[in-house]
Amino acid sequence: MKLKAVLENYVFVLPAVIIFSIFYIIPFVWVFQLGLYEWDGILPTKLFVGINNFKEIVFEDPAWWGSLWNAGYITLIALTFQNALAFLLAWACDREIRMKNFYRMVFFIPPVLSEIVVGMVWRFIINDIDGANIINRMLAGMGFPDLVHNWLSDPETALTMVALVHSWKGFGWGFLIFLAGLQTIPHELYEASRVDGANARESFKKITIPLMIPVMVLVAILTVLGSMQVFELILGLVGGEFAGHTSVPALRILASMRVSSRFGYACAQGISFGLILVIISFIQYRFSHKARQASN
Repeated sequence: MKLKAVLENYVFVLPAVIIFSIFYIIPFVWVFQLGLYEWDGILPTKLFVGINNFKEIVFEDPAWWGSLWNAGYITLIALTFQNALAFLLAWACDREIRMKNFYRMVFFIPPVLSEIVVGMVWRFIINDIDGANIINRMLAGMGFPDLVHNWLSDPETALTMVALVHSWKGFGWGFLIFLAGLQTIPHELYEASRVDGANARESFKKITIPLMIPVMVLVAILTVLGSMQVFELILGLVGGEFAGHTSVPALRILASMRVSSRFGYACAQGISFGLILVIISFIQYRFSHKARQASN
């Protein structure tokens, strides 16, 4: 009977294991294997180079590390501005305010839009396309002509504009998760704190923040994974530049395939990038676990 119960459990788990193996484990092994070769993606011949591709990534490719820095900057803006905006809006909609259901619907519109479409629309708003730079026209009309700028062409502002558009596009996911987390907090706790003489600030500090730490950790991890892999938005916003001040790891991998025809090197870049994301997520989880223990 015990053996039958164990086999039944494995039968229920088997479909998920098969799907995970076909779409994740097997492609990962295959990509790692291709990362050990020099291959142009067309000819069947492959030159085995061992770990030379990985060595080149670490020691001989400053453009790769520059793209990681750019992705880290976008992620930093998302972790601070995007998540702070999402949390404040979720906290406001969790309270008894008028039209809060309407706000919930509106705030979730940007995440469901196509990133290519969002990038192209914001490119029309930000950049001078047939003289239709809406932001510059607004600044000039408000009496700030000195602030008129070519935002996406200037290396000093292009990456920041990409980060802000990415935050606008993605804050809705954090908003929904934060709102769901806030709604799980029993209102009796707030009522008890008011009876004990605590004000709104103390209740927020002693009740809301500690109970929301697991949700904040989840949102932070999802934000890091999503922001580090930003790709389509930059293609639509900047116009598909594979290098320079708006380059990110996904675009560098694409450039290795399309521009350099080095599919083996691109596979090595993909494996390295995946390992970096795993390490960042693990470190983030460990720090958040310690913070959660300290709050308890």
